Amino acid sequence: MKSIIILYLLGTFLAGLIAVIASFIFPVSLTLAASTENMSPPGGITEVLKALLLNLVDNPVKALYTANYIGILSWAVLLGLALKNAPDTTKTMISNFSDAVSQIVRWVINFAPLGIMGLVFDAIATNGIGSLLSYGQLLAVLIGCMVFVAIVVNPIIVFLTIRQNPFPLVFKCLRESGITAFFTRSSAANIPVNMSLCEKLGLDKDTYSVSIPLGSTINMAGAAVTISVLTLAAVHTLGIQVDIATAIILSVLSAVCACGASGVAGGSLLLIPLACSLFGIPNEIAMKIVGVGFIVGVLQDSCETALNSSTDVLFTASAEFAQWRKEGKEIIINK
Repeated sequence: MKSIIILYLLGTFLAGLIAVIASFIFPVSLTLAASTENMSPPGGITEVLKALLLNLVDNPVKALYTANYIGILSWAVLLGLALKNAPDTTKTMISNFSDAVSQIVRWVINFAPLGIMGLVFDAIATNGIGSLLSYGQLLAVLIGCMVFVAIVVNPIIVFLTIRQNPFPLVFKCLRESGITAFFTRSSAANIPVNMSLCEKLGLDKDTYSVSIPLGSTINMAGAAVTISVLTLAAVHTLGIQVDIATAIILSVLSAVCACGASGVAGGSLLLIPLACSLFGIPNEIAMKIVGVGFIVGVLQDSCETALNSSTDVLFTASAEFAQWRKEGKEIIINK
């Protein structure tokens, strides 16, 4: 399990890093109907780190009132650690509250098409039909990054782990898990498919019965790509200068955000304001970016889920195959 978790976290971080690099090579600017008069972008890495530290230790009530997402996240982590030894009744209550919040998120997402229709109408009425071209460019960068991670980055990770040709395993996972996840758009809903695939590969049930459900929660390479690309689209649109050090911090932050992404369709988009706060982008503009994400979400979310779910099996199998190699067992992958 230790090796699997390391692969999960490494894959998610590298996906975020690839997305950041691609966003600098192919910058995308969007048309946003929002004022930027009161925005104060950071001047460099020093200001970014200072703002990040101050946001982390912000008063919890103030963090909620001002929508300081980084402060809310840090207090949530501390609260979780403090409640580790709480009675089971308290944990049950918190779990029920979490389920209720997730249900509210689903309701909000169900109303997203109405908001998307308004955003598209406003963009076309204000800037003409040509404003939709930027959405196509954004979608191309998103899908391009996910495809690159799936057929270049992940095979390299697998090769370094099992020391043999990774592509039979990579393509088997994409074919039998990724295609199903593409249409379900939910890593959680694809867990039975991944369980069946692990059984076909002859993996240890005691391992994959834990790693697959865990991966559907924390192994979110596609979500890291989405968060990084859309955040930097906002940054390029507003003309904010980003140095290399800040970009690396964004890669780490997008990986952390991705690990906490909701399992519902479009859940990763709701974490974009957290990443945008790193650059001092106000919530009004950040939510415009979320709306743009919902516009391209049909293809983006399907590809994101396919990448997320297929790598759950890929990394679980890679970790066990590496153990087999040490024990001198033959690794056979049925095509």
